[in-house]
Amino acid sequence: MNTRWHADPAAVARYAGGELDEARTYSLEAHLFACGQCRALLSPLMEPEVVARVWSEIEEAVDAPRPAPVERFLRHLGLPDHLSRLLAATPSLRLSWFAAVGAALGFALLAARGDHAGLVVFLAMAPLIPVAGVAAAFGPGIDPTYEIGVAAPVRSFRLLLIRSTAVLAASLVLTGLVALALPRLDWTAVAWLLPAFALTLATLAVSTVAEPVPSAVGVALGWIVAVTLVGQLSGDGVAAFHATGQVLCLGVVAVAGLILTRRSEAFDRRPWS
Repeated sequence: MNTRWHADPAAVARYAGGELDEARTYSLEAHLFACGQCRALLSPLMEPEVVARVWSEIEEAVDAPRPAPVERFLRHLGLPDHLSRLLAATPSLRLSWFAAVGAALGFALLAARGDHAGLVVFLAMAPLIPVAGVAAAFGPGIDPTYEIGVAAPVRSFRLLLIRSTAVLAASLVLTGLVALALPRLDWTAVAWLLPAFALTLATLAVSTVAEPVPSAVGVALGWIVAVTLVGQLSGDGVAAFHATGQVLCLGVVAVAGLILTRRSEAFDRRPWS
């Protein structure tokens, strides 16, 4: 930066008073960065309160944590800052979670491409991905912002639904992409979709009376037992995903939705806290 010239004291005074035009302001500011002699002319003209306030704003901007990619994306979608931050802190919306889920789905996909038994494993596991994500999305000991969520200016049930919806959508998209790589793109590629909704809502419904993780474990074990039992009795490993099973899943969605509607206040009381 060339500092062989110095600013006119009158121009510096006009700059301090906010009277200098935009072009000269930019030129003077560029010069002040490199010239201590001219900065000395400016210092006595600035009010200490203004300088302290500016430095405070600079320090706050520098020290403020940089929003994570998920938080920035949610803000771009128009969500409020506080809601975006609570969602971004959801454990099952982090890259590490998606990496683990992707690895698990990858192994299941390899099994599905091997034989019919592998396909059964994939179809049985796929609906459990959102269940695990929702269970890890809230609750003490798992959610790093649990206490903040309790004190947030939104109902716990509303925050739970927002987080669960985000986790469910992300899990379904990831699982759906993997399902496109199944050996055959027939009805089995989407047979897991309705069970995923049913199991997720069932987990939330059970969580009105129990902790999220045990609720998810119980629902998952019940699902595995049901798929295995129906497969053995019918002689067809994917029998649980046929029309009758899909209708039963619709029934679970209806019952679980009714329970959540009638017991929504249970999440505000946090019965498992």
